[in-house]
Amino acid sequence: MKMKAALMYGPNDIRVEETDKPICPSDGLILKIMSVGLCGSDIRNLTTDSRKGNYPFIYGHEIVGYVDEVGKDETKYKVGDKLFLFPGTYCMECDECISGHSENCSNEEVAHLAGTGGFAQYIAVSGEKIRKGGIYIIPDDVSFDAASLGEPLTSVFACLENVKVEYPDTLVIIGAGPIGCFMAQLAKIRGAQKVIMIDINEKRLKMALEFGVDIIVDSSKEDPIEAVKKYTNNKGADKVISATPVNATQTQSIHMVRKGGLVVFFGGVPKGSMTELDCNLIHYNNIWIKGHFGASYSQSKRAFQLAISPSFPTEKFVTHVLPLDKINEGIQLTRTGEAIKVVLHPWD
Repeated sequence: MKMKAALMYGPNDIRVEETDKPICPSDGLILKIMSVGLCGSDIRNLTTDSRKGNYPFIYGHEIVGYVDEVGKDETKYKVGDKLFLFPGTYCMECDECISGHSENCSNEEVAHLAGTGGFAQYIAVSGEKIRKGGIYIIPDDVSFDAASLGEPLTSVFACLENVKVEYPDTLVIIGAGPIGCFMAQLAKIRGAQKVIMIDINEKRLKMALEFGVDIIVDSSKEDPIEAVKKYTNNKGADKVISATPVNATQTQSIHMVRKGGLVVFFGGVPKGSMTELDCNLIHYNNIWIKGHFGASYSQSKRAFQLAISPSFPTEKFVTHVLPLDKINEGIQLTRTGEAIKVVLHPWD
């Protein structure tokens, strides 16, 4: 049996075509994908030689849908169940998991059980993934589009919890993309009193005002470091998060934070690249720097619960809903900043 999928044949070469539908594992299930979010990391992978010539390949990891088929040995889920498929899985046995940092699970085989394959009409879910966890039931009154945001919200939820963004923080977020907007909204929920958003895209900055941002700074028109000083009585922010894939924003971030403040390197930068830092400034101002990636098992579940709750306005973030056939259009909408969040429908 065939299905429709967006296959990557190389950088910027994504073709929506028919391919074989996956076979249902005897102890697993087949999920009929109803919505799948287009993530910044997906776009980075789709537009670079991310697989070193090993193509074709199906990306997509913000996956939600119906159980379409269950194997003869699967007993936990039934046909028709609405499921959110979290891409991370944790062994809960390695040193990292046991220490409470399951986001750094060192069991690579387990960690990649359900990492990708969502830009398609169906995906197979193994019995091991079901047993290890990271699959959550979607309530009947929650839309698939809203539930798909549970994945991108996860790392944001974990980051703001780990660095204790709270009342009465002044928070600077560098990067007004989907993640930056998630951060702003969640920071306000957590009690931050002032959120300053910095970007070079005027359109994105204006959209960010809908998500709890108090002050926007267009760094293509003014010095962002001086702007932050101006808006913080020359003290600097309590916390600064660099949420871009650019080394320069990491360099700038330590000049925006107050003495004794905290800087977070959230966005991944090109592999092998180096960031220049004023180490004397870090030393004498007692600046803390933290890297952030992923989320623990507990955080992933609570982030999903927040995404489907009335407390979080998920519907505001989904600015474009497109059929899977228009995935290339979705990539362009996201890269230009016209879209905050694109969700793809494989069956439209």
